Amino acid sequence: MKDIAGEKEKFKITTEDVNLHYGAFHALKGINLNIKENTVTALIGPSGCGKSTYLRIFNRMNDLIDNVRITGKIEIDGQDIYKIKNDQIDQLRRNVGMVFQKPNPFPKSIFENVAYGLRVNGIRDKAVIEHQVEKSLHRAALWEEVKDKLKKSAFELSGGQQQRLCIARALAIEPSIILMDEPASALDPLSSAKIEDLIFELRKEYTIIIVTHNMQQASRVSDHTAFFYLGELVEYGSTRKIFTNPTEQRTENYISGRFG
Repeated sequence: MKDIAGEKEKFKITTEDVNLHYGAFHALKGINLNIKENTVTALIGPSGCGKSTYLRIFNRMNDLIDNVRITGKIEIDGQDIYKIKNDQIDQLRRNVGMVFQKPNPFPKSIFENVAYGLRVNGIRDKAVIEHQVEKSLHRAALWEEVKDKLKKSAFELSGGQQQRLCIARALAIEPSIILMDEPASALDPLSSAKIEDLIFELRKEYTIIIVTHNMQQASRVSDHTAFFYLGELVEYGSTRKIFTNPTEQRTENYISGRFG
């Protein structure tokens, strides 16, 4: 398994020989994968193959699950994130934003949903909060749709708007990495297209990792694609190569719909 060519220090994220066990179950098996800054990486593969588990190592969400054991090296900006002190984990999670499969707005106003992370992180300046909320809603391509109803409940928004609101909420605290776990799977085709357009724009400022079961979506939005199967990283490379000329037969079989 070879990584995309390049010097290690040029990568935003590096993972070396990463293994993860849930009790006796070996969920990730010797994963080696390097990700460049300001790119979109799609993680594909059948359900239960380790994609979401791998995604969650980058903000240490697997720490919240009992009986998890992780070995190997996982670095962001050259720092091994599993060797940092406990009081640094909150800072890690500010740097690594997360967007889930189903929109999960808080039972608050549109404005307060985006402002939430700022307030939790101790920002009290009203002008700073207002500026950051507007900036984040612009980045999430939602400002024009909500600028006149910021005090209304987030639950009044459509599903697609709620998901973009959740993206705005993640962006408000200025992360450098955004993790997306099937962010469009619960949305209608029009809303999904808007999320894809947004991902395309956000790659200019952020490093994005997206888990998706949608092969067409992966081919449209990502620069690189990683195919996981039964906890192993079968193949990783440019999305164009993975989808047109994969090296591994298992990759071709999955992409062509022969299994999965």
